[in-house]
Amino acid sequence: MADPAILAMQDRGPTVLAVVIALLCVSTGFIVLRLISRMGVVKRVSNDDYAIVIAWLVAFGFSFSICYGTGVGLGRHEANVAPHDRESLKKAEYAFSVLYNPALMATKTSICLFYLTLSKNHLVFRWSTIATLAVVNVAGLALTFLNILQCRPVGAAFDDPIQSTAKCIDIVTLYLSSAPVNIITDLAILFLPMPILTSMRLPRNEKLILIITFSFGAFVAVVDVVRIAYLESAALARLQNNSGSAASNAEYDYSWIASLSFMWSAVEVHVGIIVACVPGVKPLVTKVFPNLLGRIKQAGELTGNPFYGPGDAQWANLAPKTQSTSISAPPRSPMSATHLASSREGSMGMLDFLTTPDTNPAMLQQTQTTAAIISTTRPRKSSLTIFDFVNDSQAESMVKLTNKQSYVPLALVTILFFLWGFAYGLLQILNQQFQTIVGTGAGQAVALHSAYYAAYFFAPLTFGRYIFKKWGFKATFITGLCIYGVGTLVFWPSAVLASFPAFLVSNFIIGLGVATLETAGNPFISLCGPPEFAEVRLNISQGVQAIGSVVSPILAKKVLFRNVLDAPSLIDVQWTYLGIALFDVCLALIFFYLPIPEASDDDLEEMAERRESVFRRKSAGLPVIYVTLIVGVFAQFCYVGGQESVAAYFEQYIAYVKPNSDLGPFNYQAVGHSVFAFGRFITAVAGLLMRPRRILFLLFIGVIITSALAMSFDGYEGVAMIVLVLFFESGIFSLIFAISLRGLGKHTKTGSVLITAATSGGAIIPAIMWPIVSNYNVRYAFCVVVAVFTFGALMPIYLSFSHAAKKQVDPVHTRWNSILGGEMRPTTHNKVNRLFSAVIKRKKTSSETTALDSPTCEHVEGEGTQSRCSCHADGREGECSCQRNESTKKEQWPG
Repeated sequence: MADPAILAMQDRGPTVLAVVIALLCVSTGFIVLRLISRMGVVKRVSNDDYAIVIAWLVAFGFSFSICYGTGVGLGRHEANVAPHDRESLKKAEYAFSVLYNPALMATKTSICLFYLTLSKNHLVFRWSTIATLAVVNVAGLALTFLNILQCRPVGAAFDDPIQSTAKCIDIVTLYLSSAPVNIITDLAILFLPMPILTSMRLPRNEKLILIITFSFGAFVAVVDVVRIAYLESAALARLQNNSGSAASNAEYDYSWIASLSFMWSAVEVHVGIIVACVPGVKPLVTKVFPNLLGRIKQAGELTGNPFYGPGDAQWANLAPKTQSTSISAPPRSPMSATHLASSREGSMGMLDFLTTPDTNPAMLQQTQTTAAIISTTRPRKSSLTIFDFVNDSQAESMVKLTNKQSYVPLALVTILFFLWGFAYGLLQILNQQFQTIVGTGAGQAVALHSAYYAAYFFAPLTFGRYIFKKWGFKATFITGLCIYGVGTLVFWPSAVLASFPAFLVSNFIIGLGVATLETAGNPFISLCGPPEFAEVRLNISQGVQAIGSVVSPILAKKVLFRNVLDAPSLIDVQWTYLGIALFDVCLALIFFYLPIPEASDDDLEEMAERRESVFRRKSAGLPVIYVTLIVGVFAQFCYVGGQESVAAYFEQYIAYVKPNSDLGPFNYQAVGHSVFAFGRFITAVAGLLMRPRRILFLLFIGVIITSALAMSFDGYEGVAMIVLVLFFESGIFSLIFAISLRGLGKHTKTGSVLITAATSGGAIIPAIMWPIVSNYNVRYAFCVVVAVFTFGALMPIYLSFSHAAKKQVDPVHTRWNSILGGEMRPTTHNKVNRLFSAVIKRKKTSSETTALDSPTCEHVEGEGTQSRCSCHADGREGECSCQRNESTKKEQWPG
């Protein structure tokens, strides 16, 4: 124990006092400069100015409470706080806790109101800002009332120790559990304006000003993370003393430990105010120091406009998407309408302050006129460079890419596969850790697992489908990454509060994000490149996803928790989740700027029309593509239900059949996951040699047999059987997904949504299995697994016996040497070298022919070397001559 004399000399109060006063002075200076700029230079005050003034007033009271607290013991050890100062210190701490959230709320409200002035025509940006504004205010008000009513009765907050009849919320725990809201809104405020700013055409020096101005928000996020580190120290101190009891501050030296948390909270608030004032100060700086922003005089002589320099005239047009043909009708963009409106009114919006070094509206009108002239005299570029480092050229349709062209986009999207595999494995270990620490029952463990997969039913059928259909693959990826990032941060309050409902919500939000990613990820891999290799590509990407499921449990078990089963170990994991969340946000930003290939419904319909005669066939009275989709959705539901039942009860099964194993259930599960990943790569290789439907049939046979044997064996035989179950499971998901999408054309995205929603079987089947495990044993409960896999096997059986389905799903490895009247040569497939050619008798006499004219030849009769075929091209039907081997029977020859 430390010497009492040394403890008496220790005092953090002066440091806290100096930091808070210094920041208060700096933020006050920025407020004054902003008001001078708005009232004296611009001569207009907006709602965001009123909000920032309110924020400063609240921050002043908040800072005063900290400064007052340092005079009555804040920063000293509780043993050295004078008895007559304890009540005053408690009042100062109460005032601080009540005013903190309103100060942040008012500051962020000011920034969001400022964002709303940037452009009224960017609907996505506008509604995202409104959503952020709503979250800021709803969360801020809720936390404020929680702090006001932190004790019942309210007066108990000033008692030390707290009376036994009073009930109080641990304020440090409340701060730590609410930290994700601050980080989420900080990141949203930081990144929301970037798409608009990077799409503007400005000189290089103006671009640099915008980057610096809007990057100041990163400092707030950094400060918030530092503050959380000190809050974590205070929370851990409380957990180590009386398990978080709020009986007395002296029990864990509250005034000493929490003082630095208070100081960094003040830093966060004042830095936020400073950052919010930076854009508003620019007009004043420009007025007082006109040369400070580096205006290039030479540009004014060349263009008649002082805003642009040599080489920057091409960027004068603020609307890159449309080329104007007359000066009287300049190019329109979400920005230009706002600029011109402000010019007509004789005043300018906040965006004008940031993008022009002069506040004269007449000069702005001159800029618009010059931009219109430039747009009519300069050829429009085929690609657009953003901030001199991003090439925003139009991405080619994914269905037209060759294997070589598809490598880069496939690699980028495969990163997402690894990400959700990593999330799945980490969730399993985190939930197990939570169950061990909190002592939840087996039923609650199943509920946590089911919450994750229940999101797979909700996300694809609601917002996932809307975003996917309306905006495409890239927008769906970005949305999924953002939701995933939010879900990882929500684990903080779950871990801090050790609350089962909070963990349930956390699992559900993570599931929403991953389900949104899968809604677009699986069809992207299936469609990006030649269609005959769809199953191969998807199995490779799913294999990478399985590697993530192998790595994350080992990382969590061996590094994060290190077999320490206590509440602090849960809190420590928050840094891992912070890193994952930041990685998600950065990845979403990267995806926004990368030219990810897309596929419109028209592109997909065009691809399907090339085999129209096949895909329009009927099975059981319905078009075969719809029957296959329905069977695929059912099979996917059954398969994922069986797979997740095996995963949920894997360790329990190992403990039952091999109770005294030296390796332990966790190590056996790691082996099983590794075999699962290996199996997906094996399935991908098999896809180059066999038809996918036959591979699917063999895998279902294998998984049914091994699941049945797992019900009968003990010891190492039982362990071997359940590991083999994982091996045979490995490729089924990818094969069902890719096969079910073949030929859907414009309905491909809807089909992907339905198949992804079918993954919710992982929420239902394990829950059905749990009562059997409870009443009998886990080995006997595998009868449920055998049953659902048997139901899922109806799909390969259907594909084997339906002639129309076989024609639909069997890929034909075909290469055209010429689009018009050329040869059609197949590559090696199914170990048989088929050499044939097609001579097209075209009715069309026009010399202009596009890829839409590529014909589809279907053999309809005859078994000799010469046979009559029906030829389909772009909706027309004609005759074509087919030459083939005598050994070749009735065959499908698509283009």
